[in-house]
Amino acid sequence: MSETTFESPLDRAIDDLWERRGELTPDDTQARKTIVGAVDAIDAGEARVAQVAADGAVVVDERAKRAILLSFKVLPMVESAAGDFRFHDRVPLKTRFDGVRVVPGAIVRWGAHVEPGAVLMPSYTNIGGYVGAGTLVDTWATVGSCAQVGRNVHLSGGVGLGGVLEPPSAVPVVVEDDAFVGSRCMVVEGARVRRGAKLGAGAILTASTHVFDAVTGEEYPRGEVPERAVAVGSSRVRSFPAGDFAMPCILVLRTLDEGEIHDKLALNDILREHGVAS
Repeated sequence: MSETTFESPLDRAIDDLWERRGELTPDDTQARKTIVGAVDAIDAGEARVAQVAADGAVVVDERAKRAILLSFKVLPMVESAAGDFRFHDRVPLKTRFDGVRVVPGAIVRWGAHVEPGAVLMPSYTNIGGYVGAGTLVDTWATVGSCAQVGRNVHLSGGVGLGGVLEPPSAVPVVVEDDAFVGSRCMVVEGARVRRGAKLGAGAILTASTHVFDAVTGEEYPRGEVPERAVAVGSSRVRSFPAGDFAMPCILVLRTLDEGEIHDKLALNDILREHGVAS
């Protein structure tokens, strides 16, 4: 967490409602109005669940998270439809996509913000999520609740960014600007892919995953792919009373130069160089 002073743009009344959340019901019209207004602000990008501060740490807006959690208390179950599909839920689907390309099959829930210039293939973005301009959310990728995705990111096919809602102080998954997350990667539990990093296909990154440098053996902070790193999923042998077992980890093959641009073909070349890709 950052020590940077942060003031939520959302109504302080959300904090008071949180303290009496056990009493709230859909019949409490004033509470519902306040909570819906707060989530509308998140939906519009006027507030967001988390962001990277100037010191590089992730700052969480607990009030934004509280508003999302409270919405489940005060919104009634409602039937809705999208074409021939029928739904029954408390949270409606997002209806405004100014400047966003939304391919049929893409689903975004109200309370998620997608910046103009993003492209959503058939995918799923949950409440509280944030998708930056120029980002491609590819087919069957999932942006979990409150996951924060920066600008010019490529979430490849089948990527799963886990959702983090409770407790309100918990840091969500963060994928920073210019990152690439390979097909079928799983990034969960508030893990972080830093600016310009490239994560090879099939890697699993959790908040407790060990991250090592393949050249120096240096261990980086757990659960984080370093800035501009080219990294892949790997394993290391650990001894237990029952025997030796391979435990998952992340291996940093190389760190790109500042400003160095690597398209997917160049990334494949790096992976082939290390015997990771065929």
